[in-house]
Amino acid sequence: MRAELTCEWVKNDWDSIIPNLVSSNYDTIMAGMSITDERDEVIDFTQNYFPPTASAYVAAAEGADWENGIVAAQTATIQAGHVASGDAVLVEFATPEETVAAVRNGEADAVFADADYLAPLVEASGGELMFVGPDVPLGGGVGMGLRESDTELKEKFDAAITSMKEDGSLNALLVKWFGEATAQY
Repeated sequence: MRAELTCEWVKNDWDSIIPNLVSSNYDTIMAGMSITDERDEVIDFTQNYFPPTASAYVAAAEGADWENGIVAAQTATIQAGHVASGDAVLVEFATPEETVAAVRNGEADAVFADADYLAPLVEASGGELMFVGPDVPLGGGVGMGLRESDTELKEKFDAAITSMKEDGSLNALLVKWFGEATAQY
């Protein structure tokens, strides 16, 4: 509303989300995409509308080898990139649900994903899943992805996000949808 644009929502598989934006199949990505230098080389981002959050490792046993073992992560995520840059063996899956299933069925020693995504799964598992290793801060928060050439659209979205940060309405939405413990502006 603040940007005074008419929106049509389109669902897209994560691994083709940037190519479809670049190919003009839609005009923006608003799918919880973390701002990274690597992605910023291909597309542009608005300022973040969700502060940087931690990623975490979850396993089915306390002694799981999250550092050198087999670690599951969703394809084309900052978590997959992080695992690939370390000593663990990365196993990629199309969806976050599949990464957790890989730990449950023994295909992977641990899963590395957004800590906020993993927390309710760990809590609901009745001790079957647990956090292992330290939290890892990745990315520059979550922003809207746009084509590099769409500067006017970016300016409209940035103005709307700035306005929401200034009047507190963005914080109200963060708390409403993600809880009191969510980082705020």
